[in-house]
Amino acid sequence: MRHGKYRFLIGALAPPLLLYGVFVVSPYAQAFSLALTDWDGLSAEAGFVGLSNFADLWGDKLFLAALRNNGFMILVVPTATIALALFFSACLTLGGGTRRRGVRGSGLYRIVYFFPQLLSVAILGVLFQFVYTPGNGLLNGLLGAVGLGGLERAWLADPASALPAVTAVMIWSAVGFYVVLFTAAMESVPVDVVEAAVLDGAGRFTVFRRITLPLVWDSVQVAYVYLGILALDGFALVQIMTVGPGGPDNATEVIGLTLYRSAFTYGEFGYASAMGVTLFFITLTLTALALRATKRERVELA
Repeated sequence: MRHGKYRFLIGALAPPLLLYGVFVVSPYAQAFSLALTDWDGLSAEAGFVGLSNFADLWGDKLFLAALRNNGFMILVVPTATIALALFFSACLTLGGGTRRRGVRGSGLYRIVYFFPQLLSVAILGVLFQFVYTPGNGLLNGLLGAVGLGGLERAWLADPASALPAVTAVMIWSAVGFYVVLFTAAMESVPVDVVEAAVLDGAGRFTVFRRITLPLVWDSVQVAYVYLGILALDGFALVQIMTVGPGGPDNATEVIGLTLYRSAFTYGEFGYASAMGVTLFFITLTLTALALRATKRERVELA
C-alpha cells in the first residue's frame, strides 16, 4: 500500500516538475552559459569569452545609467506604494472605529482603488502619455486651471521629470492590489484586542502602530519584495511612455530596456545574457536584504 502511494505521488509530481525544468530552469541555465560567450543570436557557434562580458558592464555608461535609475525606482516605488496602501487600508477598516466599518463610502473606495488592476500595462502607458502631453495634457491643463501654470512642463521630455513621472504611474497602478491585500490582513486582526486597547485609552494611530501594523507585517514584507522586483523591471512602461531609447538623455533607461536593446537591436545576446544574470543576482541580493530588514523591523514593532 505504501509503495503504491509513493508511485502515485511520483506519477503526479513528475509531469509538472518536468515542465517546470524544461520551461523555467532550463532557460535560466542557458542564460548563465550564454553570458560567458559572444553569441550574436544567429550563428550556430558561440565563442567563449569568460567573464569579459561582466567586466564590460561596469564600464558601460548606459548600463550604469540604467542601474542608477532602477536604484531610484526601488527606493521610491515600494516605500510609497506600501505607505499609501497601508493608509487607504486603515481608512477602509479602522475609519469607523473598532467595528471595521471604515470611512463612509468605503465599499465604493475599494472598487475605485482596485480599478487600475483591470488595465493592462500597455493601456496604462498609452493613457498616461495623454495625461503627460505637454500642450493639452490632463496634468498641465489641471495645473493651469488651478493657477499653477508655472509648473507646466513636457513631463516625459524633461530629464528632470521623466523618471519621476514614470515612477508615479508604477505606484498608481500598484496601490490598488496592495490595498486589497492589506485590507484583508487588517480584517483578520482580532476585534477584542483592538477593543481592549481602545478601552485602555489608545487612539487610532496608537492602535494602528502598536497592534495592527505588527499583526499585518508579514503581508508588508511580502509586498516589499514583490514591489522591489517590479521596480527592478519597469521595461514595459518605459518602452511605451517615453520617446526614443531610454527617454531624454537616458533619464528613464532601465536594465530591462538596455538588455532588450543589446540583444534584439545590436545582436549582442551574450552581453545581454550577462546583464540578465547580473539583474538576477541583484534581485536575489535585494530580496534577501529586504526580508532580513523587514524581519528585524517586525521584531522592533512587536
